[in-house]
Amino acid sequence: MRFVTDEESKKEYKEFLENNERCNFQQSLEWAEVKKPNWKPEVILAEDEEGNIIGSLCVWVRKMPIFGNMLYSPRGPVCDIHDIEVMKQLTDGVKELGKKYNAFVLRNEPDILSSDEDYREIVTTLGYKIKDDAKDFKDEIQPRYVFRLDIKNKTEEEVMAGFKQKWRYNIRLAGRKGVTIKEGTREDLKDFHKIMVETGKRDGFIIRPLEYFEKMYDCLGDHMKVLMAYYEGKPISGVIPIFYGNKTWYLYGASSNEHRNLMPNYLLQWEMIKMAIERKDDVYDFRGVSGVVDENHPQYGLYRFKQGFGATFTEFIGEVYYPFKPFVYKLYKFSEKTFRTLRQIKSKLKK
Repeated sequence: MRFVTDEESKKEYKEFLENNERCNFQQSLEWAEVKKPNWKPEVILAEDEEGNIIGSLCVWVRKMPIFGNMLYSPRGPVCDIHDIEVMKQLTDGVKELGKKYNAFVLRNEPDILSSDEDYREIVTTLGYKIKDDAKDFKDEIQPRYVFRLDIKNKTEEEVMAGFKQKWRYNIRLAGRKGVTIKEGTREDLKDFHKIMVETGKRDGFIIRPLEYFEKMYDCLGDHMKVLMAYYEGKPISGVIPIFYGNKTWYLYGASSNEHRNLMPNYLLQWEMIKMAIERKDDVYDFRGVSGVVDENHPQYGLYRFKQGFGATFTEFIGEVYYPFKPFVYKLYKFSEKTFRTLRQIKSKLKK
């Protein structure tokens, strides 16, 4: 086991990550740059006897007021998750970081299916705890429930054939009605953000500032694009896809209150999916939905929209955590839940 410490090991790690089937952009150094200076990245590497990388875990460190340092690793590890020797190496690195930063917990929301009993047994044996009762977005940092579309070795025709008939109709309708899609520049983020604010007010969620999206654009380079939908020369919708390794993620979307009947969001999704197919990706990830599949749920519309593209409803294992100071982490979780509840109430009162 070793850590990424210099430019050579950074290059080595980046190559390993991008070529691993378990690759996730949130484990990348580029994404870690987006999260600075609030979070400090540390990367743990597992090695074979020849010193080759066989596993990795990108961990972020942050000082939490009152509680101390927290370690957080979104969507890691990247390795053979059923090899306990590799997992033990990464865990040894976690323990070392815990001592170095006097942390109270390592919090991890891995890209691993809830049904993976072998992984559950391995991490439990290594001293981790599992919290897998989250249902809504507010319950975790990363969404526990997502829709994923298998596009491996498939053509555009084969992928579109898996869409619901109404979804195919809406994609074609947008084109017939004069909706056009253009790839934007950093400057177009201003239009995107303006529409994003409109979306947040309509759907009741908090929006990041424009500077955050500009920082993403600067740090991610070719891994990020901005796609905007126009009608009669006016931007009416936009999306931000992320490309990394063998996957494409639909990370952010924004839609104006005007011209929603022209179905620009369907056409934007199709354009992103086509990009992923052209890249020869294995997976197109629609990202999060609520785990409460109920037509009366306020987020059911989002569930239905993503489902219509033929994607698979995917349940991750939830939070896997290593409590260095169990009592402190318990207090932290209580305060976090209280804060999120109060923020949600405040948001509703503003409407």
